Amino acid sequence: MATGCSESNPNQGRTSEQSPQAQEAASTPGAESGKTKVVTTFLPIYLFTKAVAGNVADVELLVPPGTEVHEYQATPENVKAIATANVLVKNGLGLEEFLKNTVKNAQNTELAEIDASKGIKPLNEISPVVKTAKEEKDHDHEHGQGNPHVWLDPVLAKQQVTNIRDGLIAADPANKATYEANAAAYIKELESLNSEFQQTLQKTPSCTFITFHDAFPYLAQRYNLKQVAVVQIPEDQLSPTDVQNVVNAVKKYKVKALFSEPGVDNKLLTSLSQDLNLTLQTLDSLETGATEPQHYFKAMKANLQTLETACK
Repeated sequence: MATGCSESNPNQGRTSEQSPQAQEAASTPGAESGKTKVVTTFLPIYLFTKAVAGNVADVELLVPPGTEVHEYQATPENVKAIATANVLVKNGLGLEEFLKNTVKNAQNTELAEIDASKGIKPLNEISPVVKTAKEEKDHDHEHGQGNPHVWLDPVLAKQQVTNIRDGLIAADPANKATYEANAAAYIKELESLNSEFQQTLQKTPSCTFITFHDAFPYLAQRYNLKQVAVVQIPEDQLSPTDVQNVVNAVKKYKVKALFSEPGVDNKLLTSLSQDLNLTLQTLDSLETGATEPQHYFKAMKANLQTLETACK
């Protein structure tokens, strides 16, 4: 398993079909509607941008939900979308490696780029990464600019929404009032979500957990949880030694919970959790799911419920 955004093979157990938004994007460039055309990289950034833009800009999604963004290979449709866009919104922090050549190939000199993580100080690993098997170098994804999963902390998500708002206003000043009003409403919901997390998780201080995906250091740091390790599991051909290494890592940290991700059918994790008498639960990194801005809150509230139950 890469330290990327999935513990499963990107082509396994996840949909690679284009979302309706992505299909629609290919057929309806913003120029035809007269609206500002905005392309976003992957699901969380799409949700935030769509929330701020409302109906005054056309917002598209480049990477279909559920696709591994670290390893994404751009398509000709992506190049075409960027070539005809006014604005490109990305998460930043080195997450969207495919963008560099894609933007270059699009040759859009008028393109305005918004880095949603501008001004956010990135974390590196806050917990040890336990490698349970010798893996090929190129299979590992190193977070060169720090961990990019800032959208999973509602407080940092506010900063991302603010950056997106300011970028859209700069690119499309005529709709400034709409962008400001929409961003303010979404930020208010993010503040309420943060309060909910704080109130709920202060009852279980220093809850220890292990994940199989290094996506949650910002969430853990914000709410005083202890992500004690990230255990990397190879995708296939597990040897008995690999399995024993995972068991040893989990026992070593005396954890309360093991967290996997939605859409990952990993029989090893299931049997491992049974052997260790721990419940395997799902924490959502929001890289797959519905393309409606409120999906962020539904998924994060489900995460909160999972954490509350697991940490008791």
